[in-house]
Amino acid sequence: MATLPDTPPIPEQLPTTSTDLADRVQNLISQARSTGDPRYLGYAERLFQRWPESSLNDRLLVLRATLSQSLHRFEQAREDLTVVLERSRNRQHRIQARLTLANLETVRGRYAEAQHHCYQLALDYPGLIAESCSAQVAARTGDPEAAYRALETRLANSDAKRPTARLWAEGTLGDIAAQLGREAAARHWRDVLSASPSDLYIRAQLADWHLQRGHYREVVALTESYEQVDSLAVIRAIAMHRSQHPEQDALTQQLRERFSEARWRGALLHQRDYARFLLDVEGRPEQALEHAWDNWQSQREPLDTRLLLRAAQAAGNRDTLAFLRQWLEQYGQTDARYPEVAS
Repeated sequence: MATLPDTPPIPEQLPTTSTDLADRVQNLISQARSTGDPRYLGYAERLFQRWPESSLNDRLLVLRATLSQSLHRFEQAREDLTVVLERSRNRQHRIQARLTLANLETVRGRYAEAQHHCYQLALDYPGLIAESCSAQVAARTGDPEAAYRALETRLANSDAKRPTARLWAEGTLGDIAAQLGREAAARHWRDVLSASPSDLYIRAQLADWHLQRGHYREVVALTESYEQVDSLAVIRAIAMHRSQHPEQDALTQQLRERFSEARWRGALLHQRDYARFLLDVEGRPEQALEHAWDNWQSQREPLDTRLLLRAAQAAGNRDTLAFLRQWLEQYGQTDARYPEVAS
């Protein structure tokens, strides 16, 4: 797995043009996604801090919003993307802004807003990506079965040549299949990984799927050499802990030190991972609940919701359980990964 150099890969001199800056920032964001190392995001942020605000064109605003989303600064991301939609006449920039906004609102659990952006995206850029966008929202708001069938049929009949669109649809089908509790989820995610092994989000989804089923060997294999990626390292640590793996103590100590340092620096970016580590490895449900709750205020993906449900149940916090059940009922959201809802 790639590792970062000791010194930041950014020369002291800023790029001389907005195009050069955008290319460099885009490369750093891509490296952050493929390695899971947030320092690349820090390097990109420093570039933006040194670039005049008045010189940010639409492409740079979309990239800054993408960076802000990665750093969980969702309101800042929304502001930049809204500016692009209001002023840009560039179709590609508008499509990227719309897609990023749709994803942001879905992650935040703001489903009406997300569906609006998916609808607008379908008008400007019809195809698998827009249909995946709408299917994701439909699945989260009461109709996962219909959403899965419609997207599966659309993908089977699609003549889309762009692999990105097909992989996007496969990943979405995996998520909806998991929501429905179907084994097909693993197949969809494996198809994505076979074409894009560096997709850390899909790798974590598949590893978590196996973890929930007690397939610890598969988890360890999927997370091999990814110990520097917080989400994958925590899933690996849980699998090792539950299977009494001989290397469990070394990884647990490594994560303990990593999270301690991040908290000391005020740079704990992945609260979900820390809360999960506290709950499933350290056995500290009250502290896990605190961080799971803070995480859920900004991120309401199914894994975030399930983590909060589990932490609340383990800590015996009935008020949080009741609140979450009401929230799920409000949106008609059901998920096979939420057994705690009925308990």
